[in-house]
This record gives sequence, structure tokens and C-alpha cells, in this order.
Amino acid sequence: MDLGLPDLSAGALGGGAGSAGKLNPVSLLAGSHSWRVWFVDPTHARLALVDGTDEYDVVRNGSDVWQWSSADASVAHGKVPAGAANPGDARPPALPGSGAAGIPDLSNPDAVATWALSQLDPTTAVTSTRTDRVARRSAYGLVLTPRAPDTRIGSVHLSLDAETSLPLAATVFPRGSTRPAVDVRFTTLTLARPAPSIFEFTPPPGATVTIEGRHDGPMPKTDRTPFARPHVVGTGWSSVVVGELPAMSTASTSHGAASDPMAVLRKVLPRASGAWGSGHVLTTRLFSVVVTDDGRFAAGAVDPSVLYAALAH
Repeated sequence: MDLGLPDLSAGALGGGAGSAGKLNPVSLLAGSHSWRVWFVDPTHARLALVDGTDEYDVVRNGSDVWQWSSADASVAHGKVPAGAANPGDARPPALPGSGAAGIPDLSNPDAVATWALSQLDPTTAVTSTRTDRVARRSAYGLVLTPRAPDTRIGSVHLSLDAETSLPLAATVFPRGSTRPAVDVRFTTLTLARPAPSIFEFTPPPGATVTIEGRHDGPMPKTDRTPFARPHVVGTGWSSVVVGELPAMSTASTSHGAASDPMAVLRKVLPRASGAWGSGHVLTTRLFSVVVTDDGRFAAGAVDPSVLYAALAH
């Protein structure tokens, strides 16, 4: 990825307590990364990130969830409570009229395609491209070009499997640039069902194992103060999600900046002010985010000026 993010290495956006290894989610937002994915159903899935000589795995096998990091030989093991909803069984309700408003999921070809295709309306030009090959499979291409002048998206290029129509690759170009900001694709793809042994995990000899979900003292207090549900301003490529940030709990803030990512963002992001109020602005090649001093936010694949107008809406 090449989103053009500011330096967020201030330290508070790392893995956090209880997670195996030293994987920093922010580090995945830049550069190239290779994942291996095995999937049968939401209760049998495995992800493996190989970074040089280090490997980080997340394994779901029924009610067992494992995290493994070879960098520090650490394992975290947890159990999914009986009766808990499985990821993928149901999606959270969409925001009213949002489609895929705000900042899209750019983590895989299917997510990018779902977001891009949800924008299909008169503001989008759709063209087909030549037949291609992705992950050693025949594919056909679609190019979606927004006509909206205030979006930061220049075009989205999709490669769809010729046999199954599964998105195999997705490339997103910022407006006015020939250098992609996001390029996610399969390099190999096997549609056969993975063997059950793939999801069986045994901690390697010498690994440090942490059991998740055990608490020696009282559970930390959480702030259950209700806050307004986010709403959408605008439509299509120009849509903006506007809402309020949840209040941090007293227990969380007592742990310092490591429990409050917004504290780090406020240190590294430039300030702005206007009729909408004042706050901090994150501007990347594809999207913008504004967090106001009074706890509101606005986000979208648009220029900051569109966010300011939405906040004042």
C-alpha cells in the first residue's frame, strides 16, 4: 500500500496487551505484505503473515483461537464462548443510505470490489478491459472511474475470475496519479477445501503461552454512555460518515496513551479550524478524516473541504 500516511510510529498504536508477538497493525498500512489464507467457514480459518524470517499466524479451529508470533516465540490462546456469534454469520447493519460510505475496507480484492461496485450510479463511468490472468487463472477486467469532482479516488481497476466472478485483484488509483495507492491481489488460488490439519495448532517447544480471558481481579469499568449513531452526508463517491467518538473509559485512560490511539493522532496530525469548529485532520492519497476537539469525526474518500461542509451540515 502507498496511502501517503503520516508517521504514526509514536508507539501507542502497537499490538497492545494480550496480543501475541509484536505485530503493529499500523505497519500493515504501508509497503508490501504477503498473506496466506485458508478458509472453510467462519469457525475454521487461518491467516499467516510472513515478513522476512518472521511469521505471525491467527488460527480459528472451532471454539479455539490461537495467535502465534515467531518473532518472540509467543502464543496467545483463547476460547470463543458457546453461543457467541461467529464472524461472517451476519454483517452489522449498514448506515442508513450509506452503501459503503466513509473509509472503505482495502484489505482484500473482494472488499475493495464490494465497496467500488456499491458506488455504481450516474457518477461512475464503467469500462471493460482486456482478458487478463491473475493467480494463474483467466480473468476479465472492469475499470470504475468516478465522475464526482470532490472524491480523492481516480479509478478502481478490478480483475474478476472468468469462471467464478470472484475478485482476484483490485487496484485503486488516487485522482490525478498513475501510481496506485492500493494493489491487493491473489498470487495463487486453490478452490479445494483445506485439510482439517491446517487448523490444528500446537504451541512449538519453548513458546511462551498466554491464556486469554482469565482475569485475576475485577473487570475494568467501561463507559456505557450512549452516543449518537453515525450518519451519512452526501451520496456515492462523495459520501461522508459523520458521528461522535465514544468516550474513553476511566480504566483505559489510566493506562496512558497506549490505550488511547486518538492521543497519538492528535500529536502527529495538523490542526485546522473553521465554521465547523476546530480539530485535527488526516489527509491521505485516498481519503481524509477530521476529528474535532469536541469529540466529533467525519471521514470519507473526499477532500477535507467536503468533510468540513459535512460537519457543519
